[in-house]
Order: sequence, then C-alpha cells, then structure tokens
Amino acid sequence: MGQTLTGLLTSVRAIAGRPGTPARGRPGGGPDQALLAALRLCGDHLSALAAAGPLTDARRTRLIASIGALTTACSTPDADAFDALLRTGQQALDSGREAEARLALALADEATALRARSKGAWRLRGNALDALGRGEEAITAYERHLALQQNTTASRDVERRIATLRAAGDRIDEALTLFRAGADTGADTGANTGGGAEASGAAVRLSRHLPAAEARAAFTDLVRLRTAEHGAGNPTVRRLAALYAEHRRLSDRDPVADPLLGGAEPIGVPGLRRLVAGRTVCLVADTPRTAEQEQRPGSPLATLIEGYDLVVRCDEARHTAPAARTDLHACTLRGDTPWKGPRWDRRAGTRLVFGDPLPHWRLALRGRLVPGAQDRVGDATLRRPLHDPALLGEEAGAGPASTAYTVLRLLDFLGTPARVDLIGFEGPAALSPREREWVGTRTANTDDTAVRITLR
Repeated sequence: MGQTLTGLLTSVRAIAGRPGTPARGRPGGGPDQALLAALRLCGDHLSALAAAGPLTDARRTRLIASIGALTTACSTPDADAFDALLRTGQQALDSGREAEARLALALADEATALRARSKGAWRLRGNALDALGRGEEAITAYERHLALQQNTTASRDVERRIATLRAAGDRIDEALTLFRAGADTGADTGANTGGGAEASGAAVRLSRHLPAAEARAAFTDLVRLRTAEHGAGNPTVRRLAALYAEHRRLSDRDPVADPLLGGAEPIGVPGLRRLVAGRTVCLVADTPRTAEQEQRPGSPLATLIEGYDLVVRCDEARHTAPAARTDLHACTLRGDTPWKGPRWDRRAGTRLVFGDPLPHWRLALRGRLVPGAQDRVGDATLRRPLHDPALLGEEAGAGPASTAYTVLRLLDFLGTPARVDLIGFEGPAALSPREREWVGTRTANTDDTAVRITLR
C-alpha cells in the first residue's frame, strides 16, 4: 500500500499541482478549477496519511481507492468527474474520523461551487457539517438539498434529521430562557457567589450555534453549577436537568460512553437508517464455497463483494476468513444462557444483536462485546425488530427466524438502501420455506453464477 499511496500522490500532484501553486493548464482544456482544487485537497490528505505510517484501516483504504478513481476521472476526457468527487466525499465521511469529515466538507464546498444546483452536493455538505457537530449550518445545507429534491420519499430522512437538530437547539434556547428568567426575577440567589458567577459564565458560553461538543460541555457545566447552587429539588433545576437529558438524547453524536457497549457508540433506528441510506448492501452467507471463493484474490466473487458499500455477515463465522471485510455483523441470541456464548471479537463497523428478553440481551452485551471490535452497537430499539410494535410488529407465533431474514426485514422496513443482495444463500445456508417465500415475492433478479438474489 505504501508504494500505491506514493504513486497515487504523485499522480494527484501531476494533475492538480502542489499546495499553494496553481494547476498547470492542459492541452485542449482540462478539469474545472474546482475539481482541481478538490484534487489538491485529496493530495494534502494523502500526504498526511503517508506521513502517519502504515495503513491498517479498511475504510481509509477504500477512501484512497475513491481518490484514485477521482484522479483517473480528472485526467480522462469526457469522464464524469463530478460523480467521482461526490463518491470520494461520501467515502471520506464514511471513514468516521474528524480529519476525513473535514475533507468531506472541503470536497462538498468544491462540489457546490461546481454545481450549485446539485442536490447530492448539498446533501454531502449537510452530512459533513452534521458529522462535525455544526448543526445549524447543517440545517441550512439540508434545506438547500430539500429545495432541489423532487422525490418526497427520499426527502423524509433529511426532514427528520432537520427536525432533530432543531429540537436539540430548542432545548438549549429554553434552558437559556430559564436561566435569564431566574436572574431577572431575582430568584438567582447565588448570583453574587462564585457558583453563581460560574453559572453565568456557562450560560454566556451556551448557544445553539456552538459546535456540538462545545455546546454539550457548556450545557453540562450550567446544569452542574445550578444543581450545586439551588439543589436538585428546585423546580427550575429539575426542568433544566430534563432539558439537558432531552438534548443529549436528541444529539446522537459523541454520546456519553456506555460501559455496557464496550466503548462503542449506540445506534438506533434513525442512525441505522442514515447509515444504509443510498448504499448498496450485500448479505454474504457463511458457507465453505463462498468463503473459499472470497479468499481467492481477484476471483469474481471477491471482486463482486468488494464492490458493495456495506457487507453484512451473520452469526458466528465458521468458514469465513477472520480478516474478511465485515461492515455490519448481526447475530441472534439463542438458548437459555446466551450471555455465555463466545465473545464477538471479529472486527465490524456496526454490530446488531437481536434478542429477548431485555435482561438477557443486556447480559449478553456486557459479557460478549469486545472493546474496540466495533464502532457502533445497535441499541435496545433494534433488539427485536420483527416483533417490536414500533417496527414490524409481527406475532411471535411464526417460529424462530434466521438472523439473515431478520436483517432483510429490517432493511426492507428502513427502506433507504439503494440495493440489497443475498450472496451464497443456498444449500446449508438456505433460508426456511417461509423466509424463501418472502424473499421470492420481492426478488427483482437472480444470478446463478454468483448465487446472488437481488431484492432492491
């Protein structure tokens, strides 16, 4: 990867120039200056990655591949470099790190400068600002996206996110109103004490326009100091604490670390919907045939799987290689003591654990999650999607469902993936007759050579 990264950086510099230098003109014209500026930004990022040492993160590897595709598009006449630019920005955002989120925002800025009426560019800008905790700016970008988006179904996710960001800001506004009302009426008996002065300072800092992390810190200080001044039983303090709790619930970025989740970020239905929105998804069966073909570099099946945005694997792997890419791992708790099963140490971006009753599910997470083996863990709202009245709400009498079927039904309910494929679900991995019947009614295409079933 070191030589590949160095070679790509050389190609980027040759096309776009070095930082602070104008790009050289190309015979017969060339990429738009905004594209060249975006490519220079990618070059800066590649340079930082090269200086950081060996790459071990698959998400960053995929980002580098996207930058390579953008570089090729910028140097190829009539190639659609704009789409490659958006894909690179989205891949940067999917990496989940602040540095990559800043790159995504910079690429989105160049994309909106290039095509001011691109709904994809404004969506990317909104997502990047959202990831960086700049909620009010994200709302503005999301609204520009909605103004250009004609598909009302595709707009619902953005509309919900706008509503959530506004609701979080409203809680801050109400908290500030409570504080000022107490000061104006003289109810703030600690105004002349050190604690009162500190609380005033926290209130002055607090604003819905602050980056999310700074707003949370100021809100935390305000609640802590008010509680110390007036006691937890004070009606104003109780309301302030309730507003703080609602703000934290609405703000799903950087939540309080939960020891139950092994240091991972909890993800609920809205977060999972955003995670899969507009992306191609494949569920890969754990069979000897599939595992053997997937482990052969350059094989048709390995190439096919690598082309998906999200690779989903289910339950305990018996044949799949430990290093096989897993973006989402789902498993179902079975037996009387599911918390005694093997620990989930296979690396996955997101882990969903299906199980009931709730105490058993909590014990299993506490006992089987491995810290650092996942970035996100499905919260309690995702533990029983088939039977939860808030989701699919089916009767429990139909018998146990396979994990793959549960994932399929959940993705179908969310309704946001661009495409969902099943790969290798034949023979021992075949679904039950009831599950095959459901899949059959929604199958758009079959591919026997890849043992692939396309649902969407």
